[in-house]
Amino acid sequence: MTVPVRAGNRNVALIDLLDRVLAGGVVVSGEITLSIADVDLVHVSLRTLITSITALQPHG
Repeated sequence: MTVPVRAGNRNVALIDLLDRVLAGGVVVSGEITLSIADVDLVHVSLRTLITSITALQPHG
């Protein structure tokens, strides 16, 4: 099953996009702050790396 995804001006199959992401890796980051009455109570910062195991192994 191929699901087309628009990347700029061309269509890319979703499986090709996933293959590129896993081969090169991607970092997802975000922050959440919970506050009440302008007082910050909880701040969560998240950074994660999504890649394949073979992309992390040294070549040689």
